[in-house]
Amino acid sequence: MNILILGSGGREHAIAWKVAQSQRVKNIFIAPGNAGTRNVGTNIPVDLNDFDNIKMIVIENEIDMVVVGPEVPLVAGIYDYFTNDPVLKDIHVIGPSKAGAMLEGSKSFAKIFMDKYNIPTAAYRNFNSTNLEEGFTFLESLSPPFVLKADGLAAGKGVLILNDVEDAKNELASMINDQKFGDASANVVIEEFLNGIELSVFILTDGKDYVILPEAKDYKRIGEADTGLNTGGMGSISPVAFANVEFMRKVEDRIIIPTVKGLASEGINYKGFIFFGLINVDDNPFVIEYNCRMGDPEAESVIPRIKTDMVDLFEATAVGTIDKTEIEFDPRTAASIMLVSGGYPGNYDKGKIISGLENVNNCILFHAGTATDIDNNSIKTNGGRVMAITSLGDNLSKALELAYSNADMINFDGKYVRKDIGFDLT
Repeated sequence: MNILILGSGGREHAIAWKVAQSQRVKNIFIAPGNAGTRNVGTNIPVDLNDFDNIKMIVIENEIDMVVVGPEVPLVAGIYDYFTNDPVLKDIHVIGPSKAGAMLEGSKSFAKIFMDKYNIPTAAYRNFNSTNLEEGFTFLESLSPPFVLKADGLAAGKGVLILNDVEDAKNELASMINDQKFGDASANVVIEEFLNGIELSVFILTDGKDYVILPEAKDYKRIGEADTGLNTGGMGSISPVAFANVEFMRKVEDRIIIPTVKGLASEGINYKGFIFFGLINVDDNPFVIEYNCRMGDPEAESVIPRIKTDMVDLFEATAVGTIDKTEIEFDPRTAASIMLVSGGYPGNYDKGKIISGLENVNNCILFHAGTATDIDNNSIKTNGGRVMAITSLGDNLSKALELAYSNADMINFDGKYVRKDIGFDLT
């Protein structure tokens, strides 16, 4: 089987790394990929919004399955593009239809969906340029902190949590009137703040049934003790201690099952990952957000714990036999530590030479924002989040110790590492 993985981050490297372990795979292509994915397959440069070019890649390389990593092509309708094309319609695409991807593509859609199917979530209201003043009034009716969410895709950075009501008003105006997050914040969801600890839960679904993957916890803020700006994620841990059998039963009964049944009831074609961003409030799960793909950096700690052949899981997802699939996990703890460029999530430089990669041991390197400099035979930074170091240990402390010791061996100008990943779980 020839498999094409779309994307260029750590999530896509983790997927490619796992897929490469399958005996069923002949060739792996990653488009566009990064310096790390070159070690497990063939990189092909492509614009992920250029579906016609992706079609040519699929035809030329006799691709049997396409795994879509990031959210943007899913929200743009790449699944529908394949299913509506007579040449591509029989190729397995792991990812939801455009309608299904709206779970992530529109916060308003997701909230309305949760209300309709009685899925627990925070109370909310939607605002735009036509009712901005009502938004100010609504903020005054709430108690801090104030949660503002850009309705559309904002690369994981479109959520603001503020303690001062005047700051919240100013940010709301900036999001809507000044397009702080571009078109994504033309509409803004204001919701009540839920106080608890967050958890990421993932499933693969064929639209009727599902398998639950290992849960994880990620750390979004740039600063230690969860301070500073939101990022795409500074690290992740799997499993999560409080996600015991009783709690996960609540997640399944109250959230997973109604979500899958709700999508089916709406006639939405969904074959792929669903990411449930949850918060544990007094041992009860609430949905903060949906994503229509695997999380990142959660993928870098979750995927190494999956012992089942990933290609088997993907095929069952595509053909509708996920109910007949058993999934096996590594019982050890996985800790992923993200190395990021200085200045991230703000402005940062690219092209910094990465050294020390040859010194790491007993860990897995998942490249994210990296590129190969063929002329100088070097690997350079090419993004804000540069690389994830994942280690497995018998417990959280051992996994973290190993991950951090390997992170110290890798260097590039401006390297920043959050030193307290897992601080709230130890």
